Amino acid sequence: MHELKPIAHIETDFPTKFGVPRQSGLVKGLKGRIVFEPEYRDPEALRGLEAFSHIWLLWSFSEASLPLREGRGGTFKATVRPPRLGGNKRIGVWATRSPFRPNGIGLSSVRIVNIALHTPDGPVIEVEGIDMMSGTPIFDIKPYLLFTDCHPDAVGSLADCVDPKGEGGAGNSPVVKLSAELEAAFDAEHLEALREVLASGPQPHYHDDPDRVYVLPFAGREVRFRVADGEVEAFL
Repeated sequence: MHELKPIAHIETDFPTKFGVPRQSGLVKGLKGRIVFEPEYRDPEALRGLEAFSHIWLLWSFSEASLPLREGRGGTFKATVRPPRLGGNKRIGVWATRSPFRPNGIGLSSVRIVNIALHTPDGPVIEVEGIDMMSGTPIFDIKPYLLFTDCHPDAVGSLADCVDPKGEGGAGNSPVVKLSAELEAAFDAEHLEALREVLASGPQPHYHDDPDRVYVLPFAGREVRFRVADGEVEAFL
């Protein structure tokens, strides 16, 4: 057995996993703070990181427990049903980024906003484009290398053919309407991020109930929203 030890955790506006973007970079305005565990709070470990614009984060699907990741009897679960494909089509687990996998390890590419070496929490990396709930353990941080990590000729699967903000193209992104009370509750930066989160469709994609009200914990508030006829209506 190989033991992975968290080196840090991330602080974000999502206290639960509901509403967290399904991939990093989908909502570029979502920010987070990477706070190191006490034994790793040496500023020297970040020397040179300021030269990079993006980093890779290896982290734990801490809310997807091992029994959930396994099939009946604790056996390997070879296929999953990605929400992006409606939750009905099964494909191989290695062809997805589903958290329901033998080792609950996540991979995210995020942009560095700021590196603060001396804070009450020790060195802190501020990033954006996150797809993690607050408190998520981070196992490792690696720089994004443009010359080897970028693949302009890459192709994807059926999941890539579905616009993350609509069903078939950017023009089909839902209209997001925020109540006046909701707009008054957040600053402009949080409002823009919230709009993008709601437009990305945080609700289960197999739901089709225009009267259903979802509750999205976000930035210390409980945002309620319903989805009907290509519109998202959000309120407190």
